[in-house]
Amino acid sequence: MRATDLSELAAFDAVARHRSFRRASEERGVTASAISHAVRNLEDRVGIRLLNRTTRSVSLTDAGAMLLARLSPAFGEIGSALDALNQYRETPFGKVRINAPNSIAPFVFGPIMGRLLGSNPHLELEIVATDRLVDIVEEGFDAGVRLGESLRDGMTAVKIRPRLRLAVVGSPAYFERHPMPRTPVDLKDHACIRNIYPNGTAYAWEFNRAGQVITFEPTGPLTLDDHELMIEAAKSGVALAYVWADRAEPLIANGQLVECLASWCAPEDWLYLYYPTRRHISAGLRAVIDALRI
Repeated sequence: MRATDLSELAAFDAVARHRSFRRASEERGVTASAISHAVRNLEDRVGIRLLNRTTRSVSLTDAGAMLLARLSPAFGEIGSALDALNQYRETPFGKVRINAPNSIAPFVFGPIMGRLLGSNPHLELEIVATDRLVDIVEEGFDAGVRLGESLRDGMTAVKIRPRLRLAVVGSPAYFERHPMPRTPVDLKDHACIRNIYPNGTAYAWEFNRAGQVITFEPTGPLTLDDHELMIEAAKSGVALAYVWADRAEPLIANGQLVECLASWCAPEDWLYLYYPTRRHISAGLRAVIDALRI
């Protein structure tokens, strides 16, 4: 097989998995037009249409689906064979792509990036931080980070550091104007920032003390999907914020924020690094797992 044949097949494989020329180009590190050209050359060479293209979507023809089903295991074996060369190197080689929620990525990767890359100079780490719920298989990630409660079937999960806790915080100026809430029920008398996911879905503030669970639906003048903005809003005194305690801790320490209801804010479920159970685990991903695991 010629190198050009393999390159065209790899381009088709990427487009077929992502159902997108743009995402395939990002994975392959080339332009979308180069990917399109490679797939067109492959179709011309085999004389069969493999993809149905519209201005808005890409789908597989029956022939394309058959080819993808045969190619995927083959490319998996090629990846495994190349990764096996790592046993002849002192450290792992190659790129590891990881998806993590934007609001917690700094706490997970901040403490380990320097040590991990310093110990593995041939490792390339790509971290995409977004609070959007991502399908790591469809979008070409090697692994993802999530709370245990949101893991999908068919994934292997490894418990990782840190264990995070949410906190309710406000500015000293806010608490000069409003009494400190003593229980979550008192929050009904306060302006509270509504937390939403990137898709616009709101989520409640949850509290737990000695087995007593209280769910509070916040109301207030502000709705945000970014914890950094929530912190800034709380600092300004406009409302109370429900944010990761680690993010607020420096501001609590210097007096810019005040925490309340601490006894009601129990640690969240553990964080997990997860990856497809059936996918080959590269030496690079193993290095990441070893750096993060409990």
